[in-house]
Amino acid sequence: MTYRVCLVCMGNICRSPMAETVLRRTLAEHGLDERVAVDSAGTGGWHVGDPMDERALRTLTEHGYDGSAHRARQFTSDWFDRYDLVLAMDRDNLSFLRRIAPGDVEVRLFRSFDPAARDGAEVPDPYYGGPEGFEEVLRLVEAASEGVAKHIADEID
Repeated sequence: MTYRVCLVCMGNICRSPMAETVLRRTLAEHGLDERVAVDSAGTGGWHVGDPMDERALRTLTEHGYDGSAHRARQFTSDWFDRYDLVLAMDRDNLSFLRRIAPGDVEVRLFRSFDPAARDGAEVPDPYYGGPEGFEEVLRLVEAASEGVAKHIADEID
């Protein structure tokens, strides 16, 4: 049986697709890629069908990741039955997801899996800033992805 995780931000063109790309590699490094499916989506539908933000894609590419196949999608309440774990990039998206979630779905902040992060730590939205914001997002999602992979390994073993 495949364990399924979805990473969620606002528009699904920056943070969550970067996290999806990084988490896929991290899971592969832990030998979990055959047992875990990773998706991402946005809470809003403005960018549905669009590729990843070019700055996000450039940052990933510069660090050896391939996010070129990404196309934005919108998370809706009927998606909860598809996933074992839904992770929000920030508290606003977490709040939205918890409002529409059925009671038996685990919804958490992505950075809650980073042991160095404080409680309630978020992945900040880099959309309105420069390249340094995308570098910060990459650093944060790489750190949290290790913890997510360990959590999933414990869940499926």
